Amino acid sequence: MPVCDRCDRYFGSYSALRQHEQNSPNHHFCDDCDRDFATDYALKQHYANSPRHDYCQSCDSHFDDEDELEEHYIEDHHYCGKCLGLHEHYRQSANHHYCGECQRHFQTASNLTSHLNSSTHRPKDVRCPGKGCGMSFVSRSAMLLHLEAGTCKSGADRKVINRVVQTYDTQNIITNPARLITGGGNTTYAASERAWNGYAYECYLCHADYRTLAALNQHLASPRHQDKIYVCPLSSCRVQFTTLSGLCQHIESERCGVAKFRVVQNTMDDLLGKMRRLTAA
Repeated sequence: MPVCDRCDRYFGSYSALRQHEQNSPNHHFCDDCDRDFATDYALKQHYANSPRHDYCQSCDSHFDDEDELEEHYIEDHHYCGKCLGLHEHYRQSANHHYCGECQRHFQTASNLTSHLNSSTHRPKDVRCPGKGCGMSFVSRSAMLLHLEAGTCKSGADRKVINRVVQTYDTQNIITNPARLITGGGNTTYAASERAWNGYAYECYLCHADYRTLAALNQHLASPRHQDKIYVCPLSSCRVQFTTLSGLCQHIESERCGVAKFRVVQNTMDDLLGKMRRLTAA
C-alpha cells in the first residue's frame, strides 16, 4: 500500500499518493521534474539552479523559455544581456559553486551550502528553548551550538544537552550505547601549572601546545577529547560525533540522505521538546 513517510499516511493507490504530495502543505512538488521537496525554500532553490526551469528568483516567476526569461531580466531588472548569459552559465553549471541570488562564487559545494543555509537566505525562526533567552537561529544545529557553548542565559551547556539525550534516547537511535557506558561524553579534564613543559602549556592527551594555562584548559573543556557518543542512524553511514550539534549539522547537510527518514525527524523533534521543558524548569 502506498505510504507517505513524511506525513505517516497510507493511500489506496499511487495516484492518490501523488495527489496528496501535490496538494499537501507538507510537500513542495515540482511537476516538471517529478520531485518532492521538504520546504518551499528548497523547491525555489531547485527552480533557480535547475537548467530545466527558466525562473526569476527576484519575482518568483516562471517563463516559457530562456529567451523570455532573458527579456524579462533586461526589461524589468536592467540586466546586461551579455553579462546575463554568463550569470546563467554560472547558475546552471555543475562546475561552478555559485549563488545566483547574491551573484557570488564559492570554492566548494559545502561552502555554497553553508552560505545558502546562513541568515542571508534563511530566516532566524528556530527559537532557543532556554529560559530567559529568547534568541533565534537559522537552524537547529546553530541553536544547539549556542546551548552547548554555555552562552545561553538558561545556564544550559553541553553536559545538560548530553544528559537530556542520554535520558530520552532510550532506543539509541542517535546515540552509541557502547560509548555511553565508557563515560557518556561528559568527562571533565583540567590542567595545572604542571602542564608547563619549559616553553608552553602542553595538553597531556594530544600534546598540543598553548601559550597560556587558560587557553589549554579551554581546549580541554572543548569536545575535542570527549567520546563520540552521537552516531548517524543510517546503516550505510554511521559517522560518529562528539556533540549533538555536530550530528544535527550532518543531518541538515543531507550528505547521506538520512534527513528523509521520518524516525530521525521524530527523534530530533521529541528531544528538542524535552529540552524545552527541562531548561525552562
